[in-house]
Amino acid sequence: MDLGITGRTAAVAAASAGLGLASARALAADGVRVVICGRDQGRIDAAVASLPGSGHVGLVADVGTPVGATAFVTGTIDALGAGPDILVTNAGGPPPGTFSSTPLEAYQAALELNLLSVVAMCTSAVPAMRERGWGRIVAITSIAVKQPVGALILSNTARAGATGFLKTLATEVAADGVTVNSALPGLHSTDRLVQLHGGDASAAAASVPTRTLGDPADFGAVVAFLCSEQARFLTGAAIQIDGGAYPGLL
Repeated sequence: MDLGITGRTAAVAAASAGLGLASARALAADGVRVVICGRDQGRIDAAVASLPGSGHVGLVADVGTPVGATAFVTGTIDALGAGPDILVTNAGGPPPGTFSSTPLEAYQAALELNLLSVVAMCTSAVPAMRERGWGRIVAITSIAVKQPVGALILSNTARAGATGFLKTLATEVAADGVTVNSALPGLHSTDRLVQLHGGDASAAAASVPTRTLGDPADFGAVVAFLCSEQARFLTGAAIQIDGGAYPGLL
């Protein structure tokens, strides 16, 4: 299906691997010129080389702080000569912990990583989208915003805040042709997940109703669709991509 975004530009954060890279690949496959970032130059160079098409750019940036997140978008503008049409926000997660084990001072870093970085990227990218009358924001967050995950109190707290921000932003910019949605991943077959399970994630797959881990390429395809012309009437949504693992009705 032609998504109607050939010739558009995109900034995809934290895309040297995993779901960020899968999203960048899906957009590039649909003719989008992509700027990606990561913290390691070698990994970013390899990721750019893996993208379909040409003209893509890799930047070294740490989007785990508002300063780094802003720098990624301003670097994208410098590389493209204009603000991106599409922004995919993404970042890693904070350390695990419970209420009892997590000190108060740990929350600030988690909020910067998973909430304030999203705000910063949107602050830098959205004004130009509104001026052009077209834009797509897709935030890669977590299924935890609908069903908090045990022992991940920092992630649960920060990502829920980001979801509130994104929902509010969606209503404010909808009339300007800009959509804002969230993609909520469950368990996907990424290097990170395999590492967390000691090289064998089969036990994790058993907890998913499909009895399989998600394919990052499939996740990326959903992100690309959310950026499409066909999705112009879809905004303010938080869509779980989890193989049916989320148990709630809403």
